Amino acid sequence: MLLSRVADSLYWGARYLERAEDTARIVRSYTELVIDLPTSALSTWEPLLAVAGSSVLFEQQHEGTIGELPIVRYLVADQHNPGSISSSVESARENLRTTREIIPREAWQTVNDLYLYVGSNAAGGVERRSRARFLGHLIGECQQLDGVMTTVMNRDEAYELWRLGQSLERADMTTRVVGVRAAALLAAERRKAEGDAIADIHDDVQWMGLLRSVSALQMYQRATRGPIDGAAAVRFLLLDPTFPRSVASCATRIREALSRLPRSRRTLPVMDELERVLAASASGDDDGASLDAAMEDVQAALAAINDVVHEAFVRSSV
Repeated sequence: MLLSRVADSLYWGARYLERAEDTARIVRSYTELVIDLPTSALSTWEPLLAVAGSSVLFEQQHEGTIGELPIVRYLVADQHNPGSISSSVESARENLRTTREIIPREAWQTVNDLYLYVGSNAAGGVERRSRARFLGHLIGECQQLDGVMTTVMNRDEAYELWRLGQSLERADMTTRVVGVRAAALLAAERRKAEGDAIADIHDDVQWMGLLRSVSALQMYQRATRGPIDGAAAVRFLLLDPTFPRSVASCATRIREALSRLPRSRRTLPVMDELERVLAASASGDDDGASLDAAMEDVQAALAAINDVVHEAFVRSSV
């Protein structure tokens, strides 16, 4: 049996680490996309803020021209941004520090090493020449931690809370990528089809970058075995049950975790709404505006799950 503070620390420790890893993926893939695009293409870094949900807070703290380095610094190394990689890793360590008797020793060592690495090298993750090395190391450490938790930790309440937090955060980030970047690409494709000469968006390169941002490109190509199609890519990221980072796959793991935790009669009903809005989201997978609105509904359903988890496992002990 877990105390509520331990349940809360495991749940949020997993969420913060997943947030750091996912942010690293989107920053790395977007940097590669900008490099791959021809110099004539209009490249703006604001979509990164929108995906991370940091646009409003960034604008409140920054004035004047918004460029690559200020945005990447804000997402990677800014301690005043609670969603930055640096802040997320620090918050994860602080949460998991109190659970060292619960999680495997190797897991705590990996978290601590990651915290020390980010603290010493976050500034290097901002500059483009050293960015890929920093982000790649961080992603590798997070994958190592996931391997330790998967292969060593007992399948008990603590492990299910870890999976729950990780899957909820992962689903949220995938919906943000789809709602911001995929919706914008679909809208641009529609303008291009209607004869807008300005809407030359280099479709294949853009879609490849989007899929890379959630490490989905190779698995999408294996599943479809054809050229990239925007609507098919959206369906893959939302509904493919075999891809671990799709929203549907994350929803399955969330349901499994909740069913194995106490108070499942209180928590499982909220999953019905997530699955309903997720199924409905497929109807707008070829229209940018409809897709954006659908992702807001999915995010609201994910937020409702978070509220139920907090009510069930934090306000009262597991």
